[in-house]
Amino acid sequence: MSKTILITGAGSGFGKGAAIGMAKNGHKIIATTQVSSQVTPLREEVARLGLRNFRVERLDLTDHFDIAQAQSWDFDVLWNNAGMGEAGPVWEIPVELVRKNFEVNVFLPLTLTQGVARRWIDQGKKGKVVFTSSMGGLFTPANWGTYVSTKHALESIAEALQQELAAYGIKIQTINPGAYYTGYNETMADNPMRWLDDKKNITRRADLRKGFDDFFATPEGKMDPQEMIDRMIEVVPSDSGKFRNVMPKKIEDMLRTHQLQAWENTI
Repeated sequence: MSKTILITGAGSGFGKGAAIGMAKNGHKIIATTQVSSQVTPLREEVARLGLRNFRVERLDLTDHFDIAQAQSWDFDVLWNNAGMGEAGPVWEIPVELVRKNFEVNVFLPLTLTQGVARRWIDQGKKGKVVFTSSMGGLFTPANWGTYVSTKHALESIAEALQQELAAYGIKIQTINPGAYYTGYNETMADNPMRWLDDKKNITRRADLRKGFDDFFATPEGKMDPQEMIDRMIEVVPSDSGKFRNVMPKKIEDMLRTHQLQAWENTI
């Protein structure tokens, strides 16, 4: 059955790819972008593709007028996909950047979701909310702690929402991508270079950069995102499936092993 799906962060990467794929499968898409300049190019692209069931709007989550407008639209699925990431050592990163990362990845999607859930409850509508989490929502690698802590928080919020909204027929789901090559993780690795200072900080810029580059040079650090996009096209509109959806399978297996080993972790 065709669904109407609102997507945040659909201007590029996973959100854009999956939005186009779901539209091709017959779903009605409201694709939103944070940046105004992304709206017209995406409208022109979907027009060239002949996707008349694809609407593009600006939705800057930091603008409460944008959030209020989005909460008034009619849709069956809310996919909270927008996000950003701050990397670098947790013990040296400016706390204001940690706070900003939580604002964008946790507080603002929660604000949008609260309004949508309340509207659906008032209407008696049985909708679905999907959160783009991360493999980092389930483990904590060094120097990615700020970003993954927001995803840990998102995991907890999603689990709570699932229990709290089940009585109203509202379903909750997470998607946990591995380190696919969309440019998102690569940009995140650049971010600490704007504040990390060899004259002030203990962590050396070159050492941190090398650590990131070494990871991106591995097969697990540069995976083809089409695999994840194809899975998102299946998961987001579906009325059934797992609460948590980790991709690829080898990352899911790694996370299961990691969580078991955590019980034996010592100081």
